Amino acid sequence: MSSPHGTAGTTALAVANPWAVVPSLGNLDAYISAVNRLPMLTPEEEQEFARKFKDGNDLEAAGKLVLSHLRLVVSVSRKYLGYGLPHGDLIQEGNIGLMKAVKRFDPNQGVRLVSYALHWIKAEIHEYILKNWRMVKVATTKAQRKLFFNLRSMKQGFKDDEDAQTHRETLTDAQIEVMARELNVKREEVVEMETRMSGGDVMLDPGPADDGEEAFGPIAYLADSSHEPTQELESRERDSLASAGIAAAMETLDPRSRRIVEERWLKVNDDGSGGMTLHELAAEYGVSAERIRQIEAAAMKKMKKALAAYA
Repeated sequence: MSSPHGTAGTTALAVANPWAVVPSLGNLDAYISAVNRLPMLTPEEEQEFARKFKDGNDLEAAGKLVLSHLRLVVSVSRKYLGYGLPHGDLIQEGNIGLMKAVKRFDPNQGVRLVSYALHWIKAEIHEYILKNWRMVKVATTKAQRKLFFNLRSMKQGFKDDEDAQTHRETLTDAQIEVMARELNVKREEVVEMETRMSGGDVMLDPGPADDGEEAFGPIAYLADSSHEPTQELESRERDSLASAGIAAAMETLDPRSRRIVEERWLKVNDDGSGGMTLHELAAEYGVSAERIRQIEAAAMKKMKKALAAYA
């Protein structure tokens, strides 16, 4: 992709393909620098583009709305870096939320897009974190999700309080009561969530100990079920689905969908890298990256049905 334009005003947004001014997320520093240089829209321009998209499905106008708010996604995503997930992935998910917000934005409501989009950006990032933070979901209900995302910041606030106990890592009874009351959850839920989030990861196979002997880890308790009859039957079925089943499922797709799936999921280059990115495929087919993602999702859904029938 080309480098971002430095022209002031909305000139930089007035291009045939508005996404061409933003580099891919592969170079995160260049991406952040580019989106921070993109001009902000005036309220009048925002209303104009929003009406063009809502009334006439003007995708170029929608692209301009998205571009002018990419810096908001970068700003919001920085608040979630403490969960150990890649910043680029957080931005990517936030961008999806921004596009959903633009699609649903009603210019007749009398609010700015930034206020409306904030909810959608956070919602997508929250969903991504809950799905990917550790191997086990730590929050399953709405109240637990609220507790999950507020516990860390509230704990930090307690640490910064001059009355907090110095170097104390666990919560006091008084702090637990405050959290439960402010977040409208049970006291036991605060304790449970704190335990989940503060528990350290345990290695299944710790490897050799310092004295050269094999260290004894949890993996020693796990039974080897690879040769159990049901496991062997399942293994054979998986092998069949991974070869003939996928080939049959791919035949149900149109050429464009088949190529997108191959590039995104099945292609492996000699250097170990995968196929083309969403943005590369979007540029080739002359559509948006979101459209490629939609085609990919529809193709995967169709393949899933075909595999179920094949099995």
